[in-house]
This record gives sequence, structure tokens and C-alpha cells, in this order.
Amino acid sequence: MPASEDEVPAAGVAEREIAGEQAHVSRLYRQLDDMLEQAISARDRVARSNTVGTPGARSERDAFMRLYTSRVRQLQNVEQRLCFGRLDLADGERRYIGRIGMSDENRHELLVDWRAPASEPFYQATAAHPAGVLRRRQISIRRREVTSIQDEVLDLEGFEAAGVDGGHVVVGEGALFASLDAARGGRMRDIVATIQADQDRVVRSPLAGVLIVQGGPGTGKTAVALHRTAFLLYANRERIARQGVLLVGPNRVFLRYIDEVLPALGEADAVVMATPGELFPGVTATAVEANDVLALKGDLRMADVIARAVARRQRALPSARPLNVDGTVILLQPRHVRDARDRARRTQAPHNEARVTFVAEIMRSLVQTLAQARDVEVDPETRPALLAELYDSVDVRREVNWCWAPISPERLLRDLFAIPERLGEAAERLTREERALLRRARESPWSPADVPLLDEAAELLGVDDTAAVNSRARAAAERRAEIEYARQVQDTFGGGEFMDAADLAGRYAEHGDTSSVAERAAADRSWAFGHVVVDEAQELSPMAWRVLMRRCPSRSFTVVGDVAQTGSPAGAAAWGDVLAPHVQDRWTLAELTVNYRTPAQIMEIAARVLAASGSTAAAPTSARVGRYEPEFTKDVDALPAIVERERQLAGDGTVAVITSASDHARIADLVRSGLPSGVVSADTDSLSSPVSVLTVAGAKGLEFDAVVLVEPRAIVGESARGWNDLYVALTRATQRLHVVHRLDLPAGMLS
Repeated sequence: MPASEDEVPAAGVAEREIAGEQAHVSRLYRQLDDMLEQAISARDRVARSNTVGTPGARSERDAFMRLYTSRVRQLQNVEQRLCFGRLDLADGERRYIGRIGMSDENRHELLVDWRAPASEPFYQATAAHPAGVLRRRQISIRRREVTSIQDEVLDLEGFEAAGVDGGHVVVGEGALFASLDAARGGRMRDIVATIQADQDRVVRSPLAGVLIVQGGPGTGKTAVALHRTAFLLYANRERIARQGVLLVGPNRVFLRYIDEVLPALGEADAVVMATPGELFPGVTATAVEANDVLALKGDLRMADVIARAVARRQRALPSARPLNVDGTVILLQPRHVRDARDRARRTQAPHNEARVTFVAEIMRSLVQTLAQARDVEVDPETRPALLAELYDSVDVRREVNWCWAPISPERLLRDLFAIPERLGEAAERLTREERALLRRARESPWSPADVPLLDEAAELLGVDDTAAVNSRARAAAERRAEIEYARQVQDTFGGGEFMDAADLAGRYAEHGDTSSVAERAAADRSWAFGHVVVDEAQELSPMAWRVLMRRCPSRSFTVVGDVAQTGSPAGAAAWGDVLAPHVQDRWTLAELTVNYRTPAQIMEIAARVLAASGSTAAAPTSARVGRYEPEFTKDVDALPAIVERERQLAGDGTVAVITSASDHARIADLVRSGLPSGVVSADTDSLSSPVSVLTVAGAKGLEFDAVVLVEPRAIVGESARGWNDLYVALTRATQRLHVVHRLDLPAGMLS
């Protein structure tokens, strides 16, 4: 006699439910394959097509190429975990939730895009407010195979009354807490399936204005930032997709850690990801500078220093200068330079662009002077020849450039920091000691703190017109060469009766710009983004905020961070301090107060350290109690054995050894001495190794199964914000914390 429904073993129920979900998921992947094949065919068909050669036709083809290329990328990126959830509703509807929306040939909805309004109950429904949801199911997929499911019944009475699936099936222990126990890898896991109601409200907040997401360690700030980025692109596509979104993270290892999440959410082509050291195109700033230098370069007074440095490049002439113009000697008078400079400055154009006015005014004066010296009239016939002679004169070019030379931001800063006289002129309001901090050799590499100064200079200097003129000249020469080649082709093969050589050259020159919004925006300093997301925003200096505000004139921002974790000497102590100069008090604060990452046993220590630091901030509440108690070992020599033990316990997970910056190299060598070759990484550029030896700055924003914290006293003593750094270090672990020390522990670390 067959077993009744109630007698089916739990394992059998789970297998049956997984098999049912597999059937639907397989159908979705078959449709995804069809959609991808169609998109690739359309893209290739457009790529092969010819146009009539007009600019409009080429523009239309390029637009279709970008459209289909973007569609192909999107469909390829949603391959992993295409579907991750299901809602059973009180009205009998079954609604599947996934990365994109899908319908069958009869327009019946097979999959709801996670960003669509119809998916909101998946994130926001609770047992107290079920919003018509009887059961919420999480579906885990690996390589198109359903591996597990997790159920939550939100309306028990309705669930039992409905008899969902002909029975009362509930599988698993709930997706959130199952995910909390999962091993961490070298990349951030997509949490779109487990995002919680408080986080989801932030994700779906309106686009306009500045939204600050303040949250302690482990509250999911980064996940919220990424999902909000994807949601805004979905919900406001016409407003911001063409402009793109700028996402700023604290360091490159952090960006690599998260770089698979946005593509997996269905958005990649419209997002530029950069560190603060990469916000100036053409410069990747990685040099490390002392804390006092970082604090000074981040100070708003540096904006005045840069402005004065630019103004000093617009020189007055102390006395008349003789100029040899093709054998005729004339004088460049100080009053002519002064009048030209005043006229150029009144345009309020940037330095390099205002130079056009300055040169035009100088040449107007010199034409009159040269004409008088040669006793000729200035008229439409003589003026061009006189101007040509002036432009050809070495003396004229030398003196005009001395008075108002075109200059690049890089050259301006290198001269400023390397030449004491220039620094003294521009930095009169800095103390002698502060000017000494800025001095450095001309060939010194750029640091992230230099990027806002370069950007400030670029804003004041504008485009170097001489470079643009040279570029146009090169383009014209290349065009002439292409036309000549096309003419030779026609002479050899014929076809001149159908199109002239210029049209043929244009046809062969067509390549179709298929670059994405992100690719174009990343290369353009003046690009105005539709939205900016800043993670670990508390670390940015006031000068860095000026850069970001230029990148988004609409002031549409998602600012994510925690002022209790500020480590940079130029960072924020309060959000109002950095935002007031730009948006006054026109910003909204959303707080996340639940720590989903750090077990309660570890968070208790972190909370005591936070209180001992004198901070008034409240530590978040942990969502769970861990399985391991924190351990303390007063023997640094035992570090290699401790790390090896943690590595074995972590299995496929990750271990971080966190040290002070001054001890980083020594501790890395010590750890390597006791572990197998290739197991330990210490360059802070990769998380591909099972064990990473990191400074606090390198570990910020990341999470690991186990953290071995070395000499917390040294971390506290390393900077003015050392207590904040210790708080950060303590809260990177998802499972285990082991403190190894020789020095006495800071206050609060032991109860």
C-alpha cells in the first residue's frame, strides 16, 4: 500500500519539490538559449549589413549594434541562477522571480524581473505583513541544475487552507540563515535572493536627491548599493541609462570582489566602477603617502592653492620685450599683455580655452605695431599676411607662451610640487611646514590624494586647444590618405561611376561604435553621470567630494558608509560635514541596524571596542549567534600554526590575517614560513589565495570565514583613527575570530 502524503519521508518530499522546480527552470533556460541565439543573429546581421553611406544611416546602424551587443551581454550575464525564487499567493497565483523578465509565446509570464513592482513581496513580505504571500520559496541553482530549495510560510492559516501543491509542503530552514553559514570565496556572492525587507526599502527608494545609507559592519550596505544600482537602472532607464552610473569603491581588490554581482543582476553596460584613485582618466594613482600628507591634500584649502597656481600661469610683462618678426623688430608692451589678460579673464572660460582670447588680443595689438613699423595700412588684404608672419616668429611664440602658456593638469601639479618658488606663490595661505609636506620630486608617482587635485586643475584649465588643433590636423591628414587609397582602388578595379573616392573611403572607414555607455563614460572626464553610488564613502576627503559632485550635476547619489569605521585622516566624522558644501541639508538618511555577517560573540567585542573609543555610534545588532567563541593567544610565534589550523577549518572558505601597516611585511613573511607554497597572498591585489595577509585598509569592505587579528594594540596606535580601524578589523569575520598578540590588549577586548 503506497504511503500517504503525510508519510512521505522528508528527503523524498525535498527531492520531489526540487524535481518540480527543475522542470520550470529547464523551460526558462531553453527560452534563454532561444533569446540569446536571436540576439546574436540580429547583432551579426547588423554587423554584416551595408549602409547607404549617409551619416544618418551609419548612426542608425551603430545604434542597433549597441542595442544588440548590450542585449547579448545581458543574456550571457544572467546565465548563473537565472531564477532564484517563487511566491505562492493567496489568490492561487504562482510567481517565479529571477534576474530578468520572461514570457511565453502567449505572453504568459514565466519569470518576473526582481526589480519589477510585482517582485516586491518577495523581499518585503513578512509573517506580520504577508502582503498576500502564503509561501516564499528560495531556489538555488548551479550550472542550470536546481540544487536546493528553502521555504518560508508567511501566512500559515491561508497556506493550510489553500492546500498548496495538494499538501502542506515546507522545505528547508530559510534562505537567509542558510546563506549566512555558507563559505566565503574570493568574490562577493549575489544576495538578490536573500535581501531583507529593511534593505529592500532602501534599494527601491526614489532616484532623486542624495540618499545616505548609514550602517555598521555586516548590515549589507554594499549589497544594498549594488542592488539599488541595478534597480535604478531598471526603474529609471530613460532617465539614467544613457548617462550611466558611477560606482566608486575603496580599492581595486574590493571592486574585483564585487565585479560579478552587477552583471549577474542584469546590468553591466551602463555602470563604471572605479576607485578614488581612478577618477581621472589616464591616471591610475596607487602611491602611498603619509597620513599628514593625505589630510592636507584632502583639505578644501587645496582648491585655493590650485586656483592660485593656475592664475600664476597668466603672467604680466614686467617690461617691453623686443620681437624679431622676419627681420623687423617690434616691441611687445606690458599694457598690451595686461589688456589682453583682463579681456581673457572676463570670459570666465578655463585657462586653456581663455588663452584663445588672450592670443587673439595680443595678435590684434601686434598687427597694428608691425604695420606701423613697416608703414603699411591694416586692411583685409594685408592683415592675413601680417598675422602669418607673427605666428611664424619664434620670438612672438616664445613671449606669448611665457605670458599665457597652454598647460596640462599633470604638468601644473608636477611643477607646483617640485619647484619651491611656484609652491610658495600658490600656497601663501599654508604654513611653511604644510608647504614642506607637499614638496616632492617631479617624477614621483601619483597617489589617490592627487586625483582630486588633478581634477580641480583640469576644471580650471579646460582643454588644451593646441592639442585639439594637432588632433584635427592628424585626422585631416588620415582622411586625405584614405581618399587617395580609395582613388587608387577605383583606378584598379573600377566603380567610380557608382560613388566617388570620398564616399568609398567613408564606407571602408566604417567600424560602428559598439562601445557601451560605461566604456565611453570611463574615458571622458567631463561625462555627466545620471547617478553616483559611493561605497565606504566615509573615507573620502572634502576634495574628493568635489570630484564626485562634478561627475553628477543632478546631485543624484547613493552614499553608503559608516562614520564609526572612518580610517582615513581626511575622511568624514559626520555626513553633514562633507555634504553641506554641496547639498546643504537636502539629503535623506536611511539606517541599517542588523548585522547579518558577524556572529554575536564577535560583535560583542567590537561593540565594547567602539564604546571604549569614545564614539557615540551604536553598534549593529547581530542576527545570529555563531558556533565558535573568539580565541586569544598571547604568542605571536604561534601565528603560522594558528593560521594553518584556521585554513583547515575554513575548507573552501577564506582566511584573513589582519595586521597594522607597519607590521604587514614582517607578518606576511612569518605566515608564509609555516604554510605551503602558494597558499598565502599578501600583495592586497588579489583574494585568490586561501589565506590573505592584509592591512585594515586592504580588508575594508571585505568578509572572510575566519580572521586572525595580529597585535590589535599596534593597529590602535598607528593613526589618530586607530580605534576605528580596530573596529573594522574585528568585524570582517563571518565564523571565527582568533586574536594573536604579545602587547597588552586595548580596552574593551576582554570583558
